[in-house]
Amino acid sequence: MATAKTSVLVLDCSAPEELAEFYAALLGASVRRGADPDFVEVVGQDGVTIAVRRDHGYAPPSWPRPDDSQQAHLHILVAEADMDEAEREAVSLGARPVEARDNSGPRDVRTYADPAGHSFTLAAREGREGREVR
Repeated sequence: MATAKTSVLVLDCSAPEELAEFYAALLGASVRRGADPDFVEVVGQDGVTIAVRRDHGYAPPSWPRPDDSQQAHLHILVAEADMDEAEREAVSLGARPVEARDNSGPRDVRTYADPAGHSFTLAAREGREGREVR
């Protein structure tokens, strides 16, 4: 029998409280603080969505990234009809557009940097439903 596990994506940054507040506002979630002031969770309706951790030597990732480098980023799925509103909301919260091209339609993906410099995308949800693989 497998041991029960769960996972959470942790983003490093220099100011975890501020970055957690950004993602909580963007995702309609709340911030959960624990005993460790350097580790803050962003909690959505289905549990922990992401966490942020203070790295005292943090340097933001670059965008565009150097050739042949791998870089993780968040995909935040949004209804196709709500993409423009989601973009306005993200920018008003402090996101910075990093790939500004017109991608209207069901394959619309728009890339931003969060206030700490991590890249994330708003992606149209339509046409992305898939089957669960076991």
